[in-house]
Amino acid sequence: MPRVKNLLAELPPAEVIDIEAIRAGLADGGIELVCVLGPTASGKTRYAVQLARELGGEIISADSRQVYRGMDIGTGKDLAEYGEIPYHLIDVADPGDGYNVFRFAEDFGKAYADIRSRGAVPILCGGTGLYINAVTSGYDFRSHKPLSAPKDSGGEGLSLPKTMVARGHVNGGDQLEGRMERSGSLQEGECRIAVPRTYFIGTLVTREVRNARIDARLDARLQEGMIDEIRGLLDRGVEPSVLLSYGLEYKYVTLYLLGELDYAAMREKLAIAIHQFAKRQMTWFRGMERSGTVIHWTEPN
Repeated sequence: MPRVKNLLAELPPAEVIDIEAIRAGLADGGIELVCVLGPTASGKTRYAVQLARELGGEIISADSRQVYRGMDIGTGKDLAEYGEIPYHLIDVADPGDGYNVFRFAEDFGKAYADIRSRGAVPILCGGTGLYINAVTSGYDFRSHKPLSAPKDSGGEGLSLPKTMVARGHVNGGDQLEGRMERSGSLQEGECRIAVPRTYFIGTLVTREVRNARIDARLDARLQEGMIDEIRGLLDRGVEPSVLLSYGLEYKYVTLYLLGELDYAAMREKLAIAIHQFAKRQMTWFRGMERSGTVIHWTEPN
C-alpha cells in the first residue's frame, strides 16, 4: 500500500504534446478521439479550446453538473472561454432530471457521430472520471462499474472491451452512432456502446497552485452572484435535497441559504471540500493509469 500512496502523491512527469503526431494519428485512424482531462482548476477547458483551434475540433463536455441548465456560476461553465469553438453536452437537462452516466454515454455517442460526420475532431474535455471512463474504456451498466482499460500495444490508451461492442471494431463516428442505433433503444443494463481509440492528455498543476486557484476562483464566483444563482433555483421550485445532492457549491450554499451555516463557515467548508474533490479527481486519473490507460500529462501555458 505505501507504494500506491506514493504513486498517487507524486506528480507524473510533464510532456510537450506533439500536435503533429496527433494530426497524423487522426488522419490514419490511429486516434478517433482526443480527451483532455484533469482536476478542477488545472486549466483543462482553456487547453482544450486551444487544442480545438489547432486541430479543427469541437468540444464534448464531460462534466456531470454542467449538463444542467441554470447551474452556471457554480459549475464554472465559463462559456465565453469557448469563443467560436462549438461545444456539446452543456445545458442539456434541467436540475432534478435524472441525468446519469447511462444518459451521458448515449448523448456522447450522438455528439461524437455528429462531429465526425462534419469532418471535425471530437475533443472530450472534463473532470468527471466516471463519464470519461464510460465512453473511452466502457461501463458495465449491470454492475454499475467502469470497466478497466487494458494496456494497448499502441500505447495510446486504447481500450475496446468486448462487452461494450455490439460486433466488430468501430472506425468512425457514423459507425459508433449506427452501432448504438442498431442495438435498438438501449436499456440500462445492456453493455453495447462501442468506444473510440482515444488519445488522453492530462493537465498538470501542483497541489499548491491548484488550491490557490480554487480559493481565488471561489471568492470570484461568490462575488459574481453564485449565491443569487442558487437562491434563484430554489425560488423556481428546485428542491433543496436536489441541490444538496449535487455537492460542493450547491450543497454548501444551499445549507447557507437554509440557515444551517453562516457565511464564513460556508466559505471555509466549501473551499476545503473543493480541495478534497480535486485530490479525488487526481486519484481517479492515476487509477486509470494503473489500469493501463496512457495519459500524456502536460503543463498548460
